[in-house]
Amino acid sequence: MTTKGMSRRSFVNDMTAAGLGMTVIPTLLHSQRRSPNDGLNVACIGVGGMGRSDVRGMESENIYALCDVDAKAAADAFRSYPDAKRYTDFREMLTREADNIDAVTVSTPDHCHAAAAMMALKLGIPVYCQKPLARTIGEVRALMEGARQANVATQMGNQGHAGEGTRQIREWVEAGAIGTIREVQFWTNRPIWPQAIDRPLQAYYPPTYLDWNLWLGPAADRPYAPAYAPFRWRGWWDFGTGAMGDMACHIMDAAFWTLGLRYPTTIVPEYSKLFNETAPAVSRIDYHFPASDTRPEVTLVWRDGGLLPPKPIDWPSTMPWPPQDGGGQLWIGSDGAMVAGVYGEDPRLVNQERNRELQANPPEEKYPRVESVYQEWIDAIKGGTPAGSNFTGYAGPLTEMILLGNLALRVGQTIELDPTGGAITNVLVPDEWVLPTYRDGWEL
Repeated sequence: MTTKGMSRRSFVNDMTAAGLGMTVIPTLLHSQRRSPNDGLNVACIGVGGMGRSDVRGMESENIYALCDVDAKAAADAFRSYPDAKRYTDFREMLTREADNIDAVTVSTPDHCHAAAAMMALKLGIPVYCQKPLARTIGEVRALMEGARQANVATQMGNQGHAGEGTRQIREWVEAGAIGTIREVQFWTNRPIWPQAIDRPLQAYYPPTYLDWNLWLGPAADRPYAPAYAPFRWRGWWDFGTGAMGDMACHIMDAAFWTLGLRYPTTIVPEYSKLFNETAPAVSRIDYHFPASDTRPEVTLVWRDGGLLPPKPIDWPSTMPWPPQDGGGQLWIGSDGAMVAGVYGEDPRLVNQERNRELQANPPEEKYPRVESVYQEWIDAIKGGTPAGSNFTGYAGPLTEMILLGNLALRVGQTIELDPTGGAITNVLVPDEWVLPTYRDGWEL
């Protein structure tokens, strides 16, 4: 994507800026020096919360090193892998251990994704990065270019992409189970953290177990406040990407993949009160995509903050609406409708009789099933096919589409785009929202 008025680092006119001037000369991976049957030495950046699940997902390999700026959040992982080396600064870990590490997971707050993942890519190390791939579109494009140059296995942690349900959805749609898709609606119970707030005025001492300077990483310096960490960072634009960044890489995934989406022509935001530094409490975002060779025009509708899509006309009266508590997706076709969960799980047609028929006689399986999002990436590292949500071929474009919705929210108006390249054509977007300035020592 490019926007009017972006001049810093020539981002507007010269896509060499996607690499941010870097030169990546990957070394021969340790995983390539050994037999594919050997275990990988895995280093994990961010090992509490979702990071703890990511460490657990890599237990089939050797958990070689653990890194976290929050000793309290990391305590369980540190206890569970007593032989793993421990670090608080991923830059130190990657510098010291580069020759011993075969794979890196990144499960930090959003604002540190790009810096950590890019450093690993520059060292020629395969990377698994939690969703969203990065906090800004400029960072996403930089990681895509970094992954191309490094030519290593990458994967984003939108685990539903490796799931059975997402594959079923695509197979059912391609088999015409609900006719031609015209619209897909999504909803989530996020935010479940404070947002739509102003910056706190009080100054606090950071907890003794948290290295606040390292937590800030590339972000501009500011005093610690409980409004940011732990966990509450998601609603702050300097650190997170709001409800969309948290959940859209899951909920919108099947539609992006199945419908072969890229850039929309128009994004229309509706929202509650806007704040300078945090996402709104409630939003609805409509994406309008042009027709392609394989489908007509299609609209995606995102809702968060408790907004729900209307109940389908033929939804069974005995069943609650919506069917999932935390969120879901509703596919509307010319010949029916389909619902599925946040991760694409449990897809089913709204019409019960037709659903029973489809479940009894499903279409042929066209897309290979995989064991897990982690095993898919491990297999790719060891010489298998690229992971389904790799940075360049899938995760980058998906994340970029989602972050465009956040840009529409932040400017507070409809944005129009050139669907061939993603250029915003009707509004100026501040440089910093697309390609942030990093603190010294954290540059990509």
